[in-house]
Amino acid sequence: MKLTVVGGGSTYTPELIDGFARLRDTLPIDELVLMDPATDRLELIGALARRIFTRQAHNGTITTTTDLDAAVEGADAVLLQLRVGGQAAREQDETWPLDCGCVGQETTGAGGLAKALRTVPVVLGIADRVRRANPTAWIIDFTNPVGIVTRALLQEGHRAVGLCNVAIGFQRRFATLLDLPASRIHLDHVGLNHLTWETGVRLDGPEGENVLPRLLTDHGDRIAADLHLPATLLDGLGVVPSYYLRYYYAHDEVVRELRTKPSRAAEVAEMERQLLSLYADPALDEKPALLAKRGGAYYSEAAVDLAAALLNGAGSPYQVVNTHNNGTLPFLPDDAVIEVQAAVGEKGPKPLPVAPVDPLYAGLMAQVTAYEDLALRAALHGGRDRVFKALLSHPLIGQYEYAETLTDQLIAHNREHLAWA
Repeated sequence: MKLTVVGGGSTYTPELIDGFARLRDTLPIDELVLMDPATDRLELIGALARRIFTRQAHNGTITTTTDLDAAVEGADAVLLQLRVGGQAAREQDETWPLDCGCVGQETTGAGGLAKALRTVPVVLGIADRVRRANPTAWIIDFTNPVGIVTRALLQEGHRAVGLCNVAIGFQRRFATLLDLPASRIHLDHVGLNHLTWETGVRLDGPEGENVLPRLLTDHGDRIAADLHLPATLLDGLGVVPSYYLRYYYAHDEVVRELRTKPSRAAEVAEMERQLLSLYADPALDEKPALLAKRGGAYYSEAAVDLAAALLNGAGSPYQVVNTHNNGTLPFLPDDAVIEVQAAVGEKGPKPLPVAPVDPLYAGLMAQVTAYEDLALRAALHGGRDRVFKALLSHPLIGQYEYAETLTDQLIAHNREHLAWA
């Protein structure tokens, strides 16, 4: 089995390598290719990856290359983890929206649209080359904004599934609070990427006992503190929102916070400098503890689980993925990309039935789905008017004066990445 990681020079990659090494019985890899245009980082991380495999007695080979066509040739699956524009572009995404009093964040609001505009054309170009090299290969997208990028891939007919680590993070957190193995926790997880709610927490599968009420009664304060939301809100809703919902439920509070502290991009850039220094140590043969603070917790377990299910029918029987709606949520178009539990096998994901969704959540999902549709049109076809309409439609923006200003700033800050600009 051959797997290719496009963006293999990312500081995330050792987390992924560790998962491939530990879970080799679930996903037996013969050849792993790390592809990245950044030669210096690629060789550094490739060397560490080989040491991790050696330490854990994994017999697979790891190669590095800057040649995309060579990397994807014969690959059974290609995992995408790109950041077009790097941390410098992320720094901009997180700062200029604040001038209008809007959240600055790399996947949500104006910053998220900027990332989508930079990313979608690049990802589609990669996907076309994957399809030419091996039409049966699966593309696993971990590149943000996952929902929009996955929708672009599926719209072009690629064999693609989107993946996010929010659900597996909740699964592990709830398992710890309940003092149970994570494998026993099944989430009633519903929404769009980075716009999801846990409406149930079940034991031993989708038909199991719902212990969410017990979790909120016994551990609501701790869960709320993790989300930086009041426990009374969770009690009133009776669900656990994703931490990304704080951008909606406490928007102005978040803006005030973001204006008074360094950006997350600046924090990550400093962390990456430290990580790369650690990776350069030839004695290091495991992922360092600092990597846990980089983000992407449990990323490797989720990626292995999904790849195993797609390639050999192994892995967990149900997984939270991003895929076409196809009637699962009747208030959304069939071609919308939703994030829900699905039965995943070699033919791809099949979403499980979802209980009727409260209008409080369905309404916001419908509005953000409309935004994502407009965002994808802007990413594919360009044009100031399309960018403006996408921003005007977003529930975190909505006012035409803000949308006008943010449109001009988005284009100014991203001109080098926008062919039409």
